[in-house]
Amino acid sequence: MKKIFLYTLLLAAFFAVSCSDNEMADAVATPSTDNVVTVPDGAIAGEVFVKFAPEMTEILDNLPVSRAAGALKTRSGIPSTDEVLDILNAYKFERVFPVDSNTEDVAREANMHLWYQVSFDKGVDLKAAVERISKLGEVSKVQCNRKIYRLGSRKATDATARLVKDLSSIASSSGYSYKFNDPGLPSQWGYINHGNFNFTQPWAGVVAGCDVGCEEAWEKCTGDPSIIVAVLDEGVMWEHEDLKDNIWVNEAETYYSDVDADGNGYKGDRYGYNFATDRAYISTTGSYGTGHGTHVAGTIAAVNNNGIGVCGIAGGDAAAGQPGVKIMICQLFDDEYQSTLANEARAIKYAADNGAVVLQCSWGYLSSEVNQSQYTPGPATEKEWAALYPLEKETLDYFIANAGSPNGTIDGGIVVYASGNEFAPAASFPGAYSKCICVTAVAADFTPASYSNYGPGNDVAAPGGDGDYYGAPNSEYENGGMILSTLVEEGKQSYGFYEGTSMACPHVSGVVALGLSYAAQLRRHFTREEFVELLMETSSEIDSYFTGSKKVCYNHTVNHLQSTIDLAKYRGKMGKMVNVAALLNAIEGAGHEMRIPDFYLAPAKGNVDKSQTIDLARYFVDGEQKSYACTVADTSIATAEINGTRLTVTGVAVGITTAVVTVDGIEHTIVITVRNNANNNGWM
Repeated sequence: MKKIFLYTLLLAAFFAVSCSDNEMADAVATPSTDNVVTVPDGAIAGEVFVKFAPEMTEILDNLPVSRAAGALKTRSGIPSTDEVLDILNAYKFERVFPVDSNTEDVAREANMHLWYQVSFDKGVDLKAAVERISKLGEVSKVQCNRKIYRLGSRKATDATARLVKDLSSIASSSGYSYKFNDPGLPSQWGYINHGNFNFTQPWAGVVAGCDVGCEEAWEKCTGDPSIIVAVLDEGVMWEHEDLKDNIWVNEAETYYSDVDADGNGYKGDRYGYNFATDRAYISTTGSYGTGHGTHVAGTIAAVNNNGIGVCGIAGGDAAAGQPGVKIMICQLFDDEYQSTLANEARAIKYAADNGAVVLQCSWGYLSSEVNQSQYTPGPATEKEWAALYPLEKETLDYFIANAGSPNGTIDGGIVVYASGNEFAPAASFPGAYSKCICVTAVAADFTPASYSNYGPGNDVAAPGGDGDYYGAPNSEYENGGMILSTLVEEGKQSYGFYEGTSMACPHVSGVVALGLSYAAQLRRHFTREEFVELLMETSSEIDSYFTGSKKVCYNHTVNHLQSTIDLAKYRGKMGKMVNVAALLNAIEGAGHEMRIPDFYLAPAKGNVDKSQTIDLARYFVDGEQKSYACTVADTSIATAEINGTRLTVTGVAVGITTAVVTVDGIEHTIVITVRNNANNNGWM
């Protein structure tokens, strides 16, 4: 069968939308604050985000249906604010984040409920509107909205846009044996690289060991379904044969229904949500789609050892009955529908509120150090980025602080971003944010990929492919050392090659997910800071490979635009290469033992049973094989029942009591608090 491939260099970025120059009429003078707001290039006319001071909570809550985002309102109920909204001809005033009945208390503690989106007359001068709103005493922050566009994610030309129709035809004939039987695995050099690949040009190298260390790591762990990775990208084909078993499922919901069955503020979100179109339908078939989200998801969690397709770093072991990590679909890009900062913010908070602990983001602003004749630079410093986009920063901080659980595998969330593909000497934001992990891309010989950003803001490196270094169209080097994964082509499931920091990024997300899976299996608990530190400490030095020069052929054409890259300029600027085998080894002696969580309940009333259930097996090694007993000190406050490994605690009356869970003859004391207004979080 003829060998045919699909590849492109992908990165989502933010571009410009013009604003009106019309003057805004004078308004009644309002109290001045210290707010200084810059209107960035590309801001959307007629839209701003406003964060109110906490003192305004009661007024905002008293608005009719004010707690439901999407409800059509036009005014705030705050007189001075409404005077300005009148002048702006505002036609919508709504919460940025819908109410999630399960996590509203957490959101309020983080003041996320104070963010509102105001839509007004697009003919009003945006800068003047922002200045006037920022002077309101009851307003603490103002931010413009802007669209999120995909850059370089169009389909490749017909000469290169092809499916990998027979994975066995591209598998290496090296004679090496592999742990899993997926036919594409021998071509996934980013996982296992024996140095035997035949995609090199005479000037390009391959170095054995230039991979993330899956061969050794898979002997210890292949993934765990308790670990959820939110993919913020194009849609993910959840029914893809090599992904469907590892897609996160919201069991309470019916796919794309008109009912919000679980009360999280989103209807029909069984596999996640399409934030670009504000509906639960996950789209992968549009004419503008590239399959990017499906490709990214496959690198993290394509099902392993199922005899088909490719492998995922944390995809489990189907033959052994071991499921992999779960992919939560948070669709930001959908065909001609582009996202905005509001959609991005909602997606990030949704991920945190619904159980994700890793945020996979292969998109971002352009680097501040791009060639200005070709691109518009993005924010240059963390301070500049935070001032321009405070909503974005606060939402990322919300995920980082509130994902996971103090009693689970990890307390906090890990955010992974692609550095950018502009071969610029600085990372792009938000990836360059100090609390995110920003990923550069390398070729199969540890050398920097010819497109990869490098320099300040970058943290770690991972395989991203380099077609300009290796490949030549219509030759034996066709795939050019790119990254093979799951794909969608013309609405049908497929497999193919892409390259970019977009592809390096999910390698790191997969490594993080596999590390957390192993921690879950060992019943080890980490704070976010502890786990990130371990990831960095176990990564491998690659600067020693940055000697001499590297020849590349831009546009993936051997006889066109040849250039030579001085590798010395990358030293100390790419980060170390992630190593999942070393990470798993380090996890064995790190972190803390898990403990049974305390309970927070509301009292049962009438026929309403205010109870919560946990699986005790999650907190003990080999917990599925252990026997458990539980005794409550004061059964007038709460009762407890054990069914197998599951402990159910029911509130009876307001008060505090303790319970003793006995496992292997050892007693574990927990506290049970029953209160009238307990949220549904319980121990979470």
